[in-house]
Amino acid sequence: MNDSDTKVNKYFNRDLSWIDFNERVLEEGLRGDLLPLDRFWFLSILSANFDEFFMVRAAAMKRALRSGAGPDPSGLRPDEQLQKTAEKTCSITKRQYDCLLNEILPALAQGGLELIRPDTYSVPQKEYLEGFFLGQIYPVLTPLRIEEDEALPFIGGNNLYIAFLLEGEGKDTMQEAIIQLPKGLDRIVWLPGEGGTWALLEDLVLTWGATLFPGYQVRETMIFKINRDADFSVDEKRDEDFIEAMEEVIEGRSRSPVVRMTYSAGSKNLKDIFARLLELEEQDLYEIEGPLDLGGLMDLPAIRGFESLRGKPWKIYRNTAFSDAAASGAESLWDRISQRDVLIHLPYESFDPVLRFFQDAAADPQVISIKTTLYRTSGNSPIIKALEQAALQGKHVTAVVELKARFDEERNISWANRLEKAGVLVVYGLARLKVHAKISMVIRQEKAGIKRYVHLSTGNYNDKTARQYEDLGLFTAREDIAMDASVFFNMLTGYSAIQSMRKLVIAPTLLKRRLLELIDREAKRSGQEYPGRIIAKLNALADTDVIESLYRASRAGVKITLIVRGICMLIPGLPGLSENIRVISIVGHYLEHSRIVYFANGGAEEYYLASADWMPRNLERRVELMFPVLQEDIKAKLRDILDAYSRDTVQARLLSSDGSWKRRTPSKGEASFSVQEHLQSLAAKAGVNLWAPRQEFVIRRSDTKGP
Repeated sequence: MNDSDTKVNKYFNRDLSWIDFNERVLEEGLRGDLLPLDRFWFLSILSANFDEFFMVRAAAMKRALRSGAGPDPSGLRPDEQLQKTAEKTCSITKRQYDCLLNEILPALAQGGLELIRPDTYSVPQKEYLEGFFLGQIYPVLTPLRIEEDEALPFIGGNNLYIAFLLEGEGKDTMQEAIIQLPKGLDRIVWLPGEGGTWALLEDLVLTWGATLFPGYQVRETMIFKINRDADFSVDEKRDEDFIEAMEEVIEGRSRSPVVRMTYSAGSKNLKDIFARLLELEEQDLYEIEGPLDLGGLMDLPAIRGFESLRGKPWKIYRNTAFSDAAASGAESLWDRISQRDVLIHLPYESFDPVLRFFQDAAADPQVISIKTTLYRTSGNSPIIKALEQAALQGKHVTAVVELKARFDEERNISWANRLEKAGVLVVYGLARLKVHAKISMVIRQEKAGIKRYVHLSTGNYNDKTARQYEDLGLFTAREDIAMDASVFFNMLTGYSAIQSMRKLVIAPTLLKRRLLELIDREAKRSGQEYPGRIIAKLNALADTDVIESLYRASRAGVKITLIVRGICMLIPGLPGLSENIRVISIVGHYLEHSRIVYFANGGAEEYYLASADWMPRNLERRVELMFPVLQEDIKAKLRDILDAYSRDTVQARLLSSDGSWKRRTPSKGEASFSVQEHLQSLAAKAGVNLWAPRQEFVIRRSDTKGP
């Protein structure tokens, strides 16, 4: 075997590995033991994931193909990647819709939540829907003609359209027209007096859209949706008008090349016409047997009145450290953080302490400064409101707002404008680097002098996703970490040269090097008395330098467990290379999002949390933070968490050296074990039910300055 062959066989393809992750999402939807709305939820997530994948990753493959790029680390050329992408996606989509049409929709209908399609409308239903169309939909629609010798009308990405093939009286030629489904109209149309009977807006337009073309006969129709290339970035040189440059990126994305079209079956003529007009090849076309854009129906599983069709919602509990302080009324948030570090495990534990961190800081007269990084947050964020309130009260507030967070650019620009109007010092990230670190610092004037309180997290400051994403956040008042936090913010906002920090490790300057050092150290310190051990929980593993380091550690006898939610380019179980490496993936009720790293370190165990995955973009092209966990009880909690992930036999899959993922099942005599249910149980035993009467933290004012 030559060197090139060895290199090819050492890595899985990045993007095909990501598609495999979505196949695991699909498998959750295929589970017959889940209730139908829960299964529908997984199928809708799958559709939304594929939209983003084609907009970003498939677009990048096409660009690589046009540029003549060579093979990727797995040995696949761009054309091979595109072909395999199409094959895998078609296979997954077929299974997705077979499940939807043959299992989930019938189960929903049996439970009283019935989707009716045009070929099943009863006479009364048809009469009601026709009246609804003429009164509520028809006035909003705008038909657009397609002319062979004219530019194609604008077709936006991720919108649903209805195409019509029309025949005029006395004409031998056919005409085409399209109608965009208006975003302002609800896609679900409920029928009155029929409980949970619903129809789709696009079906009504499809059925009665001919009324918009008097004098023509509708010969064929097609529902379709396109994905446009979103894999391009802002001109980093435009410092003076950066927001304007970002707005141009958003506008350009709406008219970028089309990379995929999904369409309803039934009209080969319209399919071929639009494939030609949109310059798409056969492998870019995906015929759908069923409702298009399940991601646009993601609100359906939350519909009220059909609780029997979904599992009971999981409760969220208050972290005991803060609930005890609130109940006693004797301590403030600051008192509690001063005493000991506090770890919050979302969403098993409430995001409320993070909100209080900002809200109490805004209201507390002793707080003189707040600094934070904002990558993605919710549309009506209480954190943004707290920062505005703090600035309006004269506090020195600094927000590093990353405008380059893909698909959240418009929201981030809106936040930035709001914050600036309130008097917040807003910094728009850094040139050529995305600020992906999650860190905040509150500075108080106390009796003993200035005191800094720091929050570090693996996830975003987003109160909405905090209910769905599994993440870890650490509150601390340690002086060494607080000093590093000050240095970090000074580097982001000023012209500081890169400075060394005592505890925090920053990317892109030091994090990758430090990871490689830690992995190599584990290999060197591994022995009979203290065998080497590495456990890493990540969202993605795609950095070949890190993978090579893990391979070296495996050859040195280090036992390595990788808990990787999505992309994994490392191949486990290869003789002489990775036989000591095991890769696990968990897909379940919550989206796994935290990053935890453990090193046995010859008995002096070390634990780290981080905002970064082990990918080139995170380690080399983003500002990220890795931070140590120093308090012994929190270390023990993290070890218990990692051990629990390693024991899962319900939602865990094991990666084989051939690239297949096999669901892990209990051994003979072993009880089944779900890590997410286990963590939920631990939170229930230790915490305070979030739905109990709410206690308020006390904002203490007793230690004001003065004699």
